[in-house]
Amino acid sequence: MNPQEKRSTVSDAVRKHKEFLFPAVAMYYQEPIALVKGEGEYVWDDQGNRYLDCFGGVLTVSVGHANPRINEAINAQNAKIQHTSALYANENQSNLAEKLAEITPGALKKSFFTSSGTEADDTAQMAAKLATGRHEIVVLRHSYSGRSATALSSAGHSSWRPLPAQVAGIVHAMAPYCYRCPFGATPDNCGAACANDIEDVIQTTTTGEIAAFMAEPILGVGGFIVPPAGYFERAYEITRKYGGLCIADEVQTGWGRTGDKWFGIEHWNVEPDIMTSAKGMGNGIPIGWTIATPEVADKFPGLTFATFGGNPVSTAAALAVIKMIEDDDLRTNARVVGDYLRARLIELKDKHLIIGDVRGMGLMQGIELVKDRQTKEPAPEAVLKVFEETKRQGVLIGKGGLYGNVIRTGMMLNSTKDNVDQLVAALDAGFALC
Repeated sequence: MNPQEKRSTVSDAVRKHKEFLFPAVAMYYQEPIALVKGEGEYVWDDQGNRYLDCFGGVLTVSVGHANPRINEAINAQNAKIQHTSALYANENQSNLAEKLAEITPGALKKSFFTSSGTEADDTAQMAAKLATGRHEIVVLRHSYSGRSATALSSAGHSSWRPLPAQVAGIVHAMAPYCYRCPFGATPDNCGAACANDIEDVIQTTTTGEIAAFMAEPILGVGGFIVPPAGYFERAYEITRKYGGLCIADEVQTGWGRTGDKWFGIEHWNVEPDIMTSAKGMGNGIPIGWTIATPEVADKFPGLTFATFGGNPVSTAAALAVIKMIEDDDLRTNARVVGDYLRARLIELKDKHLIIGDVRGMGLMQGIELVKDRQTKEPAPEAVLKVFEETKRQGVLIGKGGLYGNVIRTGMMLNSTKDNVDQLVAALDAGFALC
């Protein structure tokens, strides 16, 4: 059966999801789907329909579903020991920490493992406060870093904040959202005004001394917002002027996603003091990670750990993912196939007026839909139309942005140009309905 055929049965998993899970655990599509199998770039639902997965579980399945090489490492470790707790050393955790010190930029060296990006970002903020003795953190509007009290207080999206800020001392600077520049500038004449706003925010809304500036190299949930040239150089300069540390949130941008580099921040001429990641690090196996310079890490108190952080199975998966990215040169593939995807998306923009902007890096490409290119009025309802049609065409995509009007794609690092062509054909059919 293929997705073009109407379902003949109702998914029992979807029915139970609606009955027994919090409504906040929302699903895509008018008729949600339940996935039961994955192989490489494809997944199957419980009705037997096959889909090209172009979102990878929110940029999490980085090297393909049920990848035999990753599964081999996981299964081998499962047969030996699954959990040790951080009270004991385990070989995989130690080897992974050593490897991460090797491939991360600058002087980053010491790791702290957790189970999610939320925990990783919380750890980073805590580490910065402990290392500096200060408590105020600058983050960005349109940013997202998880669902804990600290993360929700950091969120730059009202739609992701069910409660007012629960943690004090977090302030929000302007996002480097070039398509909707709050200063009315363009990337070639802005003079990094969005970066300079960080200084104004520090001077007007903090004590004048901060613990850190934390930002995603590309704002993921915000709609794949890419900063202009020079942004991070100026942002880091301001941060350090006021005594803060620089935190790079690589939860979505890490592991070659942006092309050529291991991490998104490496595309700018800066070195973070702390970096975080999760998602694609484990190819779907839960793992979160915070790394810092020795000067920062050594000021963290001695009594703390995450129960499942650094467990032998998750770290075995991460080691296998890193090895595969290296062995198969997937960072280069992300750039080559990503450039091809970008070119095909620009073709769609030239064809469909509903597309206001195409942006991203590597295999992290977004499409912002607008009702009118002059007014840039968001078109979230068009995104929903495209979603339904691409699903009918057998392709899964993602969405985001403060206004719900950005289509997000997160193809796997070993995707091919043929995969891109299938995605673009489905998108083309969807845009034709708008």
